[in-house]
Amino acid sequence: MASKLMTPGVYIEEKNAFPSSAVAVGTAIPVFIGYTEKATRAGKSLLHQATKIASFAEYVEIFGAGFKSQFTIVPAAAGDDCFNLNGVDMSVKINDNHTALLFNSMKLFYSNGGSDCYILSVGTYGDKPGGFEIDVEDFVGSATKPNPFSLLEKEYEPTLIVIPDIIGLGAEAAYSVYQQVLNHCAKTQSRFGIFDIANTKTSTTQTITEFREKIGVNNLNYGAAYYPWLKTSIVTPNDVNFENIDASVNLEELLPEPAAKEIVSKFKSIATPNDTDKQNYNQALKAASPTYIHITNEIRSQLNILPPSAALAGIYALVDTARGVWKAPANVSVSMVNTPTINISSEEQESLNVDVMAGKSVNVIRPFIGIGTLVWGARTLDGNSQDWRYINVRRTLIMIEQSLKLASRTYVFEPNDSGTWSTIRTMVNSFLFGLWKVGALAGSAPEQAYDVQVGLGETMTPNDILDGIMRISVRVAIVRPAEFIVITFQQKQQES
Repeated sequence: MASKLMTPGVYIEEKNAFPSSAVAVGTAIPVFIGYTEKATRAGKSLLHQATKIASFAEYVEIFGAGFKSQFTIVPAAAGDDCFNLNGVDMSVKINDNHTALLFNSMKLFYSNGGSDCYILSVGTYGDKPGGFEIDVEDFVGSATKPNPFSLLEKEYEPTLIVIPDIIGLGAEAAYSVYQQVLNHCAKTQSRFGIFDIANTKTSTTQTITEFREKIGVNNLNYGAAYYPWLKTSIVTPNDVNFENIDASVNLEELLPEPAAKEIVSKFKSIATPNDTDKQNYNQALKAASPTYIHITNEIRSQLNILPPSAALAGIYALVDTARGVWKAPANVSVSMVNTPTINISSEEQESLNVDVMAGKSVNVIRPFIGIGTLVWGARTLDGNSQDWRYINVRRTLIMIEQSLKLASRTYVFEPNDSGTWSTIRTMVNSFLFGLWKVGALAGSAPEQAYDVQVGLGETMTPNDILDGIMRISVRVAIVRPAEFIVITFQQKQQES
C-alpha cells in the first residue's frame, strides 16, 4: 500500500495471516576427512575444501580410486595369521605407509544406507604410488597446513564427523584428534563425532582402557565410539592382483607350481606390459597356481578389515530416514560385513557399555547366530549422564536447537514486544507439536511433551528488553530407548 494516503482512490493492503514456520534441518549428513587419490573437479583443485557428493560414483569421479596397497610375504611370527608354503608358515604383511582407509570406508558407508555427504580431502596419494605417510598435522593444522575443523566452521550442513584414516596413525595420535572433533562439535553445537578404536593385538580390556585414558573428559556427549573392527566383503577378488604384492617378492621362486614359474618368467620378458598384459598375467596365475590364489585371498582378507565408523554413519542415515533421528541407531544389522574381528560376549560387553568410573561407554558390534551382525549399543561417550547418555537424545536436541535457531533468525531486530513473542511462541509450539505427533517427544498429550515460554515476567526482565535480549525457554521430553528390558516371572497357585 502507498505510504501516504493523499490521492483519492482505492488502496490494497496485504497482511500475512500465518507466522513463519520452523523446518527440521538435516540430521545425517556426514563429512569424511581423509586422503584421496585426487581432488579435482573441472580442472580445479578441491584439496582442503568440503565437497558435497550424493553417490559413490560421484566420489570416484571427483576423488578417484583407492590406494593400491602392497604386501610382502615373510615367515610368520607368533600370533600372526599365517598359511603354509612349502612346509613353512608364512604371513602377509602390509608395507609401511600403505594404509589408506577412506575409499573402502566410503563403499561401506553407501552399502549401509548412506546418501548425501561431504568429503574433505587433506592430501592425495595418486602421485605417491610407493606409499604416503599419514601426518597428524593434516588433521589438526599447522603453520603450513590449514586446520580442517576451522574450514568446517564455515559449512553449515554437515552433522556428523567421520575420520577413518586417522586410526592408521596409531591410538595416541588418533585419540588426540578425536578430542579436537569433540571440541569442534561442542563449539558449533550442530555436529556429532563417530569414533573408531585402534585395532590392536592386545586384550580388549587394554585396548578400551587406553582409549578411555586418552580421549579426555571434555564434551563427551558430542561423540560415540564403536568396537571392534569389521571383517567386510567390500574388497572383491577382482580388486586384488599381483600388483598388491611388493616388487621385492620373487614370485618365480615363491610359487611352487612349475606352470606358475613359467608364467612369471614369460611376463618378466615383456619390456613394458600394458593393461591387457597385466590382466592376462593375473588370470593365468590364478589358473595355474592355487598358492597365488591363496596369497591374494590373504591380501584381500586384510584389506577387508575396516573400522566401523563409516558403516555407522550409513546406519545413522538409514535410521534417520526410515524412523527419525529420535530412534536409537542400534539393533540394526550391518551390511557387507561377515563378522566383527572379535566376538564380544554379553559378559564382556558389560564393562564396555557401562564405565563406572568416567562413563565413557563404548558401543559394541556383535554377531548373533541366525540373525547376523548387529549394532548392540546406543550410548554417547558421556554414558553416566542422565541428560546425554543416549546418542538419539543428543542428536535430537541438536536437530531441534538448530531448526529453531534458523527459524528465529527472521525475528532478529523485530520489536521485542508481546506481538513478536506471541508469533514466536506459536511457531515453536507448531514445530514441537509436529515432532510429538511423529513420536519424537514423549507424552500422552502435547503439554506433557513440551513447554514453550517467552515474555516479560516469564523469561525476561525489563533490563533484558532494554539490552535488546529476547529469551525463549523451551523444554522437551525426548523419547529414550528401552536399553534394558526386564521380564519378571512368578509362579501362582492353582485356582481351580
